[in-house]
Amino acid sequence: MRADTTSDRAVGFLLDLIDSADADRVRARVGLPLPAPEDLREARRRLPWSLPALPSSAMLWMLQEDDPDLNAVVWRLLPDRDTALRRAILDGVPFGPGRLLAVEVDPVLRDDYKAPQVPDRVARIGLVPALRESASMAAAREAASMVYRREHWQTVAEADRENSLPGYVRWALSVRPDCPPSLRAQFGTHRKFDFRVRQAGILDGPAEYALDHGPALDVLKVLSMGHVMFPSRSAEAEAALRPLVQDHLGDREEAWAVLAQLIGTFHGTVGELVMTAGAIA
Repeated sequence: MRADTTSDRAVGFLLDLIDSADADRVRARVGLPLPAPEDLREARRRLPWSLPALPSSAMLWMLQEDDPDLNAVVWRLLPDRDTALRRAILDGVPFGPGRLLAVEVDPVLRDDYKAPQVPDRVARIGLVPALRESASMAAAREAASMVYRREHWQTVAEADRENSLPGYVRWALSVRPDCPPSLRAQFGTHRKFDFRVRQAGILDGPAEYALDHGPALDVLKVLSMGHVMFPSRSAEAEAALRPLVQDHLGDREEAWAVLAQLIGTFHGTVGELVMTAGAIA
């Protein structure tokens, strides 16, 4: 049988998690083409138009590569209201762990865009006072848009330790993908608060995305481009899924054929898809 062409890359990502000789045999049985060489720059150029909706944390994984090409992709993926990350990209802020040197800015972004203006309130009274007097979500988001460098996050953490920041501010900052996990934990936990963070697509890492999110096809489309989007972290997703794939699919051609049939309409997680295909076969 032949897998739907929109699913080829997704199934291929899972096939890469088993022995290569077994994967080649399964490809022949299922009718999947061998992976074709791809131009990295061209693949990145197509990303904004070829991906399903991304969890916001995926933007951070991409920014952590500190790659001007990827930063330009993130720029096109960001919601218009996300002025903080736009400031960070245009200022060359590094996101990779331990990196201190500024990141080169893509020439198109550098020449065609300017950083959003500093909010009048922040310019007038300063960042921390502006955060403290934010009595609405709009005001909190406006002030929080000026928090985008490591030293800004440190300032916020110190201010919150001295005297807890308003709830709107903690909310506005916590749903940002670049909010340090330690600061998010410092802000405290509450059922509604945790729900807002999850709803914003804040994840611990690619492994959580691989195991807990769906539909499976959308997740696998993103993960199959992990070597292009976030190569430094893509192995986390592969390591999380490899035991499931090997245990429930392995080199069983029938199980892979079932998976290829199910993947286009399956609404559960990748793990549920893998286990269902294995059980049916």
